[in-house]
Amino acid sequence: RQSYDNQPYGRVPEILSAAMYPKGHPYSWSVIGSMDDLSAASEEDVKSFFRLYYAPNNATLAVVGDFDPAQAKAWIQKYFADLPKGQPVQRPNVALGKLEASKRLVYEDRVQVPRLYIQWPTVGFKNDERYALGMMAAILSGPRTARLTKALVFDSQKASQVSAFQSSAEDVGVFQVTVIPRPESSLTELEAAVDQVIQKFISEGPTAEELQKAKSGLELNFLRGLESNLGKAEELINGSQFFNDPARFKTNYQKT
Repeated sequence: RQSYDNQPYGRVPEILSAAMYPKGHPYSWSVIGSMDDLSAASEEDVKSFFRLYYAPNNATLAVVGDFDPAQAKAWIQKYFADLPKGQPVQRPNVALGKLEASKRLVYEDRVQVPRLYIQWPTVGFKNDERYALGMMAAILSGPRTARLTKALVFDSQKASQVSAFQSSAEDVGVFQVTVIPRPESSLTELEAAVDQVIQKFISEGPTAEELQKAKSGLELNFLRGLESNLGKAEELINGSQFFNDPARFKTNYQKT
């Protein structure tokens, strides 16, 4: 309720997920589930869930910082070695999202400003196409010269804010454009403006200057993410979990 029901625009991810994937697809609902699911869960349901998914054989531990490796391993042995192994988790084979036709949704809520969301199904974390999609997002939005930002926020001044991003989960992903209009602008005209910019990008492709700027920005963001211990830990865990390679961040850096 804090993350979805009690947040402005909080239900948008839930609504878009249900529309993006067919009924029963594991990405058609939010990770936490619906209030109906949570309310219907028994105490034993919750215990069974934790016994299966929060077991040592379904977890990765990363230790990052200024520490003594021998001491860290001794503490890990002391505090974690006696935790019993759980049942094997059956990992599903998940199909990529695919829309047979465009969908248009209208959701009304108690918010001060309307928003336009345009979303396409894309690829998951293990698919290298996500790097190209991330590059496209950096070219379309962000600094003043980015295509959507320049066209909608600065040139026409029809929008107060524009964002584009590629988001990859383990198996599937989405590419999303979000536009916040100025008071005198309609979502319909903003949608047409977004389509025009993207169609031009598709027909002409990026310029060498756009590619260089986007590459520099993505590289900077990646390196900034490694400045904190938490950022380092996340990269180590992602590499271990998804690729069985804690040093995968080196490959990610080269491909970003």
